[in-house]
Amino acid sequence: MANQTAITEFLLLGFSDIRELQILHFVLFLVIYLSSLMVHLLIITAIALDHNIHSPMYFFLMNLSILDLGSISVTIPKSMVNSLMNTRSISYSGCVTQVFFFIFFIFADLALLTVMAYDRYVAICQPLHYERVMNRRACVQMAAGAWISGILNSVLHTTNTFAISFCGDNMVNQFFCDIPQLLKLACCGSDLGEIVVISLNVLLSLSGFTFIVVSYVQIFKTVLRIPSEQGRHKAFSTCLPHVTVISLLLSTGFFAFLKPSSSSTLGQDLFLAVLYSIIPPVMNPIIYSMRNKEIKGALSKLIGISLFKKN
Repeated sequence: MANQTAITEFLLLGFSDIRELQILHFVLFLVIYLSSLMVHLLIITAIALDHNIHSPMYFFLMNLSILDLGSISVTIPKSMVNSLMNTRSISYSGCVTQVFFFIFFIFADLALLTVMAYDRYVAICQPLHYERVMNRRACVQMAAGAWISGILNSVLHTTNTFAISFCGDNMVNQFFCDIPQLLKLACCGSDLGEIVVISLNVLLSLSGFTFIVVSYVQIFKTVLRIPSEQGRHKAFSTCLPHVTVISLLLSTGFFAFLKPSSSSTLGQDLFLAVLYSIIPPVMNPIIYSMRNKEIKGALSKLIGISLFKKN
């Protein structure tokens, strides 16, 4: 405990030591964050205000936007402030908070995507029972279950991570407090702890992925039996954004965590961290907006109303 309490702050990995590149990083992340913030808030507001799209799919999509917005708000602002202020420090409590919320949003995101796969399965494979199965109460319970599972996983991982003693070195080789990098600072048993954490992450992700795959196998079988080409196209179009979002999240996560740690450089670790922590939550609303006429219509209506009121 003496070694652990002696550490009052951690040092995060910067994108560059050159001042001009630090400013460039700040501006780039600021543009990404503000753009993503605007798109997420537009989607949340459009779904909340447009009664024509008050269906389970859009209710879950609104929850997904809230989680994605929280996810990027955990990592990007602190990295921007550090680049602007030419510092790398983060307080011990700030690091704990960052780990807790990052894990919470990631796991809740995956759980919600699994629920959304079930929603598509019921809508396409059991359309006659859809309103009964996916009623308002069931949707709220499923969404709450996704949020609660994220909280429970986050409490487990955060508690296990900061229960260890850190010895001397407080340099985290990542631009945010990442659990595998924190475990490397442990006095003993860091390799075992890292294996346990990564194994649990992979196991939970694979469980959700397996459920999603089984759901979509049944969905594709049902869609291929639809006689009209227009009906098949409509069914596929409602599933394609969800499949794309899931593939983006899981592929970046697996690629980042299953890579050989011994052969990776700091630059590669930094790039992979951006890949799995920032790209999915930033791209999700764009993917859904581009492939969904209802979302496009709701956004157009919302923007049109805003401009009308302004004028």
